[in-house]
Amino acid sequence: MHRLMTSAAARLRPLTATPWTSRHGPVQRGRRTKSAAAETFAKGSYVEEMYLAWLQEPASVHKSWDVFFRNAHAAHQSPSPLRGTLPLSAEPDVEKLVGDHLAVHTLIRTYQVRGHHIAKLDPLEINCVDLDNAPCSIGSQKLGSYGLDHSALDKTFRLPKTTFIGGNQDALALREIIRRLEEAYCRHIGVEFMFINDVQQCQWIRRKFESPGILQFGAEEKRIMMTRMIQSTRFEDFLQRKWSSEKRFGLEGCESLIPALKTIIDESSARGVESVVMGMPHRGRLNVLANVIRKELDQIFCQFDPKLESADEGSGDVKYHLGMFHRRKNRISDRLVTLSLMANPSHLEAVDPVVQGKTKAEQFYSGDTEGKKVMSVLIHGDAAFAGQGVVYETFHLSDLPSYTTHGTVHLVVNNQIGFTTDPRMARSSAYPTDVARVVNAPVFHVNADHPEAVTYVCKVAAQWRNTFHKDVVVDLVCYRRNGHNEMDEPMFTQPLMYKRIRKQKSVLHTFAHKLIAEGVVSAQEYQEEVAKYDNTCEKAYARSKDEKILHIKHWLDSPWPDFFAADGRPKTMSCPSSGLPEDDLRHIGTVAASVPVDDFSIHPGLSRILKGRADMLKQRVCDWSLGEYMALGSLLKQGVHVRLSGQDVERGTFSHRHHVLHDQNVDKKICIPMNHIVSGQATYTVCNSSLSEYGVLGFELGFAMANPNALILWEAQFGDFHNTAQCIIDQFISSGQAKWVRQNGIVLLLPHGMEGMGPEHSSARPERFLQMCNDDPDVFPKQNRDFAVGQLHDCNWIVVNCSTPANYFHVLRRQILLPFRKPLIVFTPKSLLRHPEARSSFDLMLPGTHFRRVIPDEGPASAQPAGVKLMVLCSGKIFYDLRRERSKRGLDATVALVRVEQLSPFPFDLVRTETERYARADVVWCQEEHKNQGYYDYVKPRLQTTVGHARPIRYAGRDPAAAPATGNKQTHLTELQRLLNVTFDLKAFSGNHR
Repeated sequence: MHRLMTSAAARLRPLTATPWTSRHGPVQRGRRTKSAAAETFAKGSYVEEMYLAWLQEPASVHKSWDVFFRNAHAAHQSPSPLRGTLPLSAEPDVEKLVGDHLAVHTLIRTYQVRGHHIAKLDPLEINCVDLDNAPCSIGSQKLGSYGLDHSALDKTFRLPKTTFIGGNQDALALREIIRRLEEAYCRHIGVEFMFINDVQQCQWIRRKFESPGILQFGAEEKRIMMTRMIQSTRFEDFLQRKWSSEKRFGLEGCESLIPALKTIIDESSARGVESVVMGMPHRGRLNVLANVIRKELDQIFCQFDPKLESADEGSGDVKYHLGMFHRRKNRISDRLVTLSLMANPSHLEAVDPVVQGKTKAEQFYSGDTEGKKVMSVLIHGDAAFAGQGVVYETFHLSDLPSYTTHGTVHLVVNNQIGFTTDPRMARSSAYPTDVARVVNAPVFHVNADHPEAVTYVCKVAAQWRNTFHKDVVVDLVCYRRNGHNEMDEPMFTQPLMYKRIRKQKSVLHTFAHKLIAEGVVSAQEYQEEVAKYDNTCEKAYARSKDEKILHIKHWLDSPWPDFFAADGRPKTMSCPSSGLPEDDLRHIGTVAASVPVDDFSIHPGLSRILKGRADMLKQRVCDWSLGEYMALGSLLKQGVHVRLSGQDVERGTFSHRHHVLHDQNVDKKICIPMNHIVSGQATYTVCNSSLSEYGVLGFELGFAMANPNALILWEAQFGDFHNTAQCIIDQFISSGQAKWVRQNGIVLLLPHGMEGMGPEHSSARPERFLQMCNDDPDVFPKQNRDFAVGQLHDCNWIVVNCSTPANYFHVLRRQILLPFRKPLIVFTPKSLLRHPEARSSFDLMLPGTHFRRVIPDEGPASAQPAGVKLMVLCSGKIFYDLRRERSKRGLDATVALVRVEQLSPFPFDLVRTETERYARADVVWCQEEHKNQGYYDYVKPRLQTTVGHARPIRYAGRDPAAAPATGNKQTHLTELQRLLNVTFDLKAFSGNHR
């Protein structure tokens, strides 16, 4: 009988033992009905068997039963059991005893899981969180749901180890248990954390929010809170008084954001954080710049003066998009801390991955492998946090090895409205923060009208990030006192909400009166503090009137002080040769053709690839992958960090790269030969990304901001996939320098080419990139000695379509050798990766060689230019089709093929040289893309400017089309042959200017 009972206990242990064995954490409960306890455990007979066995011999039952029966007896003041001497009838009602304790344990867990449902989080008390489908059965009025009655309220119950409400007490009356649970979970803080599957983390959170007396602050702490609330509130009041008709996207209604941010910074700084990278939308940005970053107030006020002109080149940006970088001493921790607020467009959450990338870069370059010195803070709006997909993409980078920043503190300014849209129309989830649950990030909801609760929650959030290095979300439930901006009328769409808001007293007013009533400050002290800050603003306003010009560069969020001259300009306007000694080429090539570690088994197919590389070294040539290897490897050898990121970049979409080798016999054993070039070299980071373009490209852009002496590359799986990251391309990469005087050298590798693969895998949409280039098509630039470098300096980005491995090699190296930084867009090939003619001699990569912006005809036509009847200009892969067709037709001497490798900035000087060389020839632009796509619309006016509109520029290529390419292979080949026929029909263009 004894063996039967113990074996039954063992079988049911996961269900029965765990609920009161705190070290194993909470488990899923049964349905919360009146008989919840009885449903969770076997009725009567089994419990009595366990109890009887325990009475006879405590060691005969599982330890969890032993602990439970001892605690139950202690709670009911029962005498210690006398083994084998007491009949069962003399003991307490075992089933009732067990059931009541289990019911109390279930009640405690219910508060932990769902207490936030009834917390008083909304300052307006209108509650925009829809919980109709999730009724909450907690509180003393609903004890019947747990099989308890009101007579149990004054009974004492032993507390489980999964709660800290008892403090130093092990047992409490049920009435006190409920009071303390409601104090912890149902006042002005709501905690969502029970979905986290880590027991230690759940216990940590319980301790932080359940321990008695956690919200008790000293008088000095309260005075600091008041001062920060004064700064936050009076700053907005000052702007409203001075510029009442200006849009500024003020913080009114969530003034507690400022003490929240400052608390996070204080706590993090005290725990060793030296740099905080921040991102936020426009609401409250000026206040954060003024009172958190501590941008000079007069510089902020200058932005409101419409008469001031910018001293910097570019368009500039509106004041509520600007960023800032500042290093200062934190007054609370007494330590230096660097604060960066990243510039952000109106695309609210677009900055999220950019911030994470810059944070990761700072961690990488400072050797901060655990995120203890550098951290990120992201501020969101409620509608954007729930509605914009890049939030989800960014969260899913949070724990990836090459992307993790070891925890981000997210602050949601929950206005309970998105422009004019109510939450019930803006999201399907109860809370705007539910997206954070996908990465097990705890969510701390807090009523933003209670600064003490806000301060405590933010302190805990910073401690969480420092302890577990994982994301955490603080949901500041607030309101928006004005409309979407100060000129907007919110009563059109939210009349009842704004009637309530009109009556709502400011947080500062309420909090100040509370502190005065508590005797923390006097009314006079409070008024003096207000007057002091108002006077600071007035003095700064007076100074702002003395400003004559705006300096956008003073708002840089990522300065590179050692990279530029003292005036912020490049130290030189020349670029050295990007060639390398042949010994270096051979050494790097040897590494590329080998496995530089012992006892490593590679795939037989890879052995053939490595042998092919070794054969090319013997022939002094390189293909595309080897040229790339030599470019990146040489930079690493020179101490330049290289990071290549994107989908499947380790192997390469087209199985050509193989920068990460995998042992065929040992799981997860890899080798990165590029990190074995020379001792003391820079680190090569090559990492497959998540299946994201928007988030990952934004991340790499941010990474590239931290260090100008690093080459950061992002490769699209196929070139057309970049369009899901169009926001990053349009708002940051193309226009970032013009708006924010912020240079960036990121490289985009976009596989492109009409290969008969269908509409979705053909075009990288070069027309879109070229349309955004800022060079003037109607003006031939003034030529000087540094013409080529000057063009690059003045452009917003560089667009190239290389046709040779050597040119690809040079353009990558040039990206680092230039004395400034510009984004580089490279349309990379597909079929040319293995094309037997797409190989380059080492002679084109030796010292003294450079990137060739234009590659002239190198055949018989160039020797006798007077006899050339047709000059065909082209770019990229189509050259090889043209050259083959020209040879086939026997037109090598009469048709010149000129490759435009650098499309933007347009090489006016070199193209003019070619058009003058073939002065008697017809000029044709040939492309494999459709006429309304590709390069034609960009190059045509520039070619006309080059020839002074004296010669017609004719077109040969596919006709206009809606889709980038046909999905039929035979149609593709027919179109290709047709365009080749048109190109080489020397009579086709006679008198016909298309």
